[in-house]
Amino acid sequence: MSEEYSATAKIYPTPEHDKLSIRDMLDYFEKHGAMRVSDLHIKVGTPPAYRIDGDLVKLKGPKVTPQMAKQLLYPLLSNENMRKLRSDRSVDSSYRIGSLQFRINIFAENDGLAGAIRALSLDIPPVEDIGFPNNVWQDIINRKHGLVLMTGITGAGKSTTIASIIDRISEKSACRILTIEDPIEYIFAQKHSMISQREVGRDLKSFPQGLKEMLRQDPDIIFVGEMRDPETIAMTLMAAETGHLVFSTLHTRDVTGTVTRILDYFPAGRQAEVRNQLSLGLAYIVCQKLIPKKDASGRIVAMEILNNNYACANLIRVGKVEQIYSQLQTKTQDKPDEKMITLERHMAMLVQQDKIDLLEAKKWVNDIKCFSDAMQRV
Repeated sequence: MSEEYSATAKIYPTPEHDKLSIRDMLDYFEKHGAMRVSDLHIKVGTPPAYRIDGDLVKLKGPKVTPQMAKQLLYPLLSNENMRKLRSDRSVDSSYRIGSLQFRINIFAENDGLAGAIRALSLDIPPVEDIGFPNNVWQDIINRKHGLVLMTGITGAGKSTTIASIIDRISEKSACRILTIEDPIEYIFAQKHSMISQREVGRDLKSFPQGLKEMLRQDPDIIFVGEMRDPETIAMTLMAAETGHLVFSTLHTRDVTGTVTRILDYFPAGRQAEVRNQLSLGLAYIVCQKLIPKKDASGRIVAMEILNNNYACANLIRVGKVEQIYSQLQTKTQDKPDEKMITLERHMAMLVQQDKIDLLEAKKWVNDIKCFSDAMQRV
């Protein structure tokens, strides 16, 4: 924590309370639950705002001044991160309070200082409670190698889903699990497995460096927090090819977009090579969104799942990515090489189960025509 600023200093005045400290603001997450209240945004020129069930809700109070922003955000940073903020004008960090871990990005922008604070519960939910539309998670936790990609927009719960899977693997298997994260989000308990978590900027300089070192550290399972550059992607694919079970994330909205995004990181001359690597190394793509529940009690996950069977691998290898969607539509049976589903079909199931509203579902689906067809078939 920066020495000149305190997390308990009363800074922000509101009509309902005296002044709030940043600690008071973070306590709000614990009172209402990180699944409902996911983020806190602090920005000069506007009141602080929480993201509640996906929508921004501003506090009733004055606009944040430049001095207030510093007093609220600086206590969340170590002295090293303060130096990085001053030099790079942006910094990622983590902060722990009570039963919650916070992922923090503080950055300079047009009006001054701004911060985005994401809450993550320290209690990793059981994988059964995540909301998978089928039991494909059981196949994932029993795999010994291959790449499992968890994708979706920011705030879609990717980190929570991966954490629940890794936690279950750790319960049932005696294996070596290594993670590279930026920053560390969930803290894994040491159960049957042995887990080491490394944070970029604190324990190592970069994802590629961590991956190079990891391959000499006898891992069984690797978690790469995000595939954000060609070198990280290439090394992640290589790790999956060489007999490790590898988990990672990407910011994409659907399965076909995930494959395309990976290929787009590379120049045309390398794409055939990467397609071949991906077709051989990929095990699953799970793309998810969090949808407001019909009873307004929070949000529920909707998923699109690719199981990279022989047919899908061949489509990736020959560059016919657009045909993968038809595999998701047809290979839905409870068989080891199927268990796929489109986002539209899962959304239709949730509407039929009265868990989400039809109009709400239409806002979130990727293809409204396919959703209408799925509604007729479910």
